[in-house]
Amino acid sequence: MREMMEKLREASIRAVSEAADVDSLEALRVKYLGKKGELTAILRQMGGLSAEERPVMGQLANKLRADIEQAIDSRKTALSSAVMEMKLAAETVDVTMPAADIRLGHKHPMYNVLDQIKDIFIGMGFKIVDGPEVELADYNFTKLNIEDSHPSREWTDTFYFKDDSSILLRTQTSPMQIHAMETSELPIRMIAPGRVYRKDEVDATHSPMFHQIEGMVIDKGITMADLKATLNLVVEKIYGEGTVTRFRPHHFPFTEPSAELDIQCHKCGGKGCPTCKGEGWIEVLGCGMVHPKVLAGCGIDPDEYSGWAFGMGLERLAMGEYKIADLRLIFENDERFLEQF
Repeated sequence: MREMMEKLREASIRAVSEAADVDSLEALRVKYLGKKGELTAILRQMGGLSAEERPVMGQLANKLRADIEQAIDSRKTALSSAVMEMKLAAETVDVTMPAADIRLGHKHPMYNVLDQIKDIFIGMGFKIVDGPEVELADYNFTKLNIEDSHPSREWTDTFYFKDDSSILLRTQTSPMQIHAMETSELPIRMIAPGRVYRKDEVDATHSPMFHQIEGMVIDKGITMADLKATLNLVVEKIYGEGTVTRFRPHHFPFTEPSAELDIQCHKCGGKGCPTCKGEGWIEVLGCGMVHPKVLAGCGIDPDEYSGWAFGMGLERLAMGEYKIADLRLIFENDERFLEQF
């Protein structure tokens, strides 16, 4: 039995030292030390030994088990270290190598124009204000002197919430006129940029969601001349000195008199093209003197105070600034288009 144990020691230690991985070590442990292993098979023969030999063989067997377990543990430690070294070598980072270029974006062309407009109006003493996109019909229509029968209040033109015609997605930034007059001290000079929503068909100059900039001045002695001078200055600041504009008589329920401001088409220079629909002009904004009923409805005496207001389309200003022929390009997020700016 002693010879059998010595042979098992030599074979097991040699096999363990040559094991290639942890799984092989586990298989060897089962082979030599398991319940049906080779050492167990040898120990089963102890029944045939004398009473004096059994303790001696038992000690040898325990020593053999301990030696095999130690060999397995040592080999497992060596294999783990080797695996870690290989992993570290594979994942080594050369800190002296140049870092990968980080691709930085830039502002959207529309927001570049918005920042320009903000700077222009802030330079003239205006305040930037913000308001809700989900609005009450009372502010979007009624307090702006828009009658119940007005076409803009129809379900075909406006996004209402469920069956409640008193709550809607604002169709214009004009409700900010009312909010400003109800909450601000006189005189008032403010602009209010923001998103608005209408059931428009998408084409080169229209979208169901777009951006407007509302502007308003309320003070004593304000006239239409102040309005025209301010807007012409803004247009020239954006498009350059000598930009051709025209004011056309129009009608808005909340201004009287009212007008629309057009700029000469940047694409064709006034000759007519698809961008301007052959007219040579692109409508930029609606404007006018704040209606006396609107002033009175907000608690402002129209005999003492007057004011003007406008609402301009931000996308159309961007189209003119960057010579963009189709409004849809602004919303499509095509990197090939946006990288030009």
